[in-house]
Amino acid sequence: MKPAFRTALRLLGAGVVAAAGASVVHAQTVTIAMLNNPDMIELKKLSPAFEKANPGIKLNWVILEENVLRQRATTDITTNSGQFDVMMIGTFEAPQWGKRGWLVPMTNLPASYDLEDVVKTARDGLSYNGTLFALPFYVESSMTYYRKDLFDAKGLKMPEQPTYDQIAQFADKLTDKSAGTYGICLRGKAGWGENMAYVTTVVNTFGGRWFDEKWHAQLTTPEWKKAVNFYVDMLKKDGPPGASSNGFNENLTLMSSGKCGMWIDATVAAGILFNKQQSQVADKIGFAAAPTQVTPNGSHWLWSWALAIPKSSKSKDSAQKFVEWATSKEYIELVAKDQGWASVPSGTRKSTYARPEYRAAAPFADFVLKAILSADPTRPTLKPVPYTGIQFVGIPEFQSFGTVVGQNVSGALAGQMSVDQALTAGNAAADRAVQQAGLQK
Repeated sequence: MKPAFRTALRLLGAGVVAAAGASVVHAQTVTIAMLNNPDMIELKKLSPAFEKANPGIKLNWVILEENVLRQRATTDITTNSGQFDVMMIGTFEAPQWGKRGWLVPMTNLPASYDLEDVVKTARDGLSYNGTLFALPFYVESSMTYYRKDLFDAKGLKMPEQPTYDQIAQFADKLTDKSAGTYGICLRGKAGWGENMAYVTTVVNTFGGRWFDEKWHAQLTTPEWKKAVNFYVDMLKKDGPPGASSNGFNENLTLMSSGKCGMWIDATVAAGILFNKQQSQVADKIGFAAAPTQVTPNGSHWLWSWALAIPKSSKSKDSAQKFVEWATSKEYIELVAKDQGWASVPSGTRKSTYARPEYRAAAPFADFVLKAILSADPTRPTLKPVPYTGIQFVGIPEFQSFGTVVGQNVSGALAGQMSVDQALTAGNAAADRAVQQAGLQK
């Protein structure tokens, strides 16, 4: 072989190796901080379809319990550490973090994404000053689930709009501890987005509020005391053992395995409870509006779990491709094929609610959409308040004092302190936080 030809072959081989090396260098890892709810586990399960269509992108999943996810995501974003390329956040974080320039704006979406198809309530909740900072994976309000067979057996009838007094009466009649059936299941696990998301709606409808118009904490008012005592007493009497450790996922398991007569929680659970593959009581579930008491204001919450890209991400373009795919019409079709139409992500796209297949499989579809659209974060309480947000106070400090109050309320439920002690300590924490923030007048 001539020397010149050997040299050419050697150079050609080096070029092939270099090209192969270049392709490896350009393959990007997208690290995703994700919630451990069933809908998100399904997203991970279906994600090989995305990787197959995008061979230059590898997905790295960090799946976390809700309180831990919030803590990790907040630490990452505030320290600009760039550990995550995609974060699952919600309507509390997106506007605040977007305002501070911590998130990549969701602009320049392709026409095929069809942003106008996304429910306006969802877009508005994830925007600041008209700029969208996250794309909704699902949107939820809250509602009442109940066992139709147990109600029939006791001769009970659930109203379309129950009151909390009625819920307490039903819970008493449904509880059969010897059979392992509890009249009511509710969130008790401490956390501003766990027990306090639910408890705040109880406080709201009992006529309470977190703060008055001058940012003075209101947790020691009669409305708060009445609402929290009602919640604690009902769960102690008719709830499952260990209720102070139960969050959304734990109660979903209890309800879907037939242990609860009623459960008041997120509308997104309907897709699981009505799915025969996932629920032992799928054909026995009825539903009604979240209960009211003194006022309908703030009786049902509004939340979106959404996907956002931190400014610190080193793989922004690849991250955006993933976020677009995970919140797309195409992804909804994949879930429908894998789990059935009843279980597709709810509350996000108008086209989902227009699908005959979804409406046939999801008897709750119109009800859930109405609950989402009627929840008003700008009028969350009977009396005026200086904040927005139904089940949270839309200020950064809420993460800290909301968590403290959640721990105290959970402690009262577990019998470690009285409700009065819990609320007195919580009131002090809330006042201290807004004083330090310069909000109190």
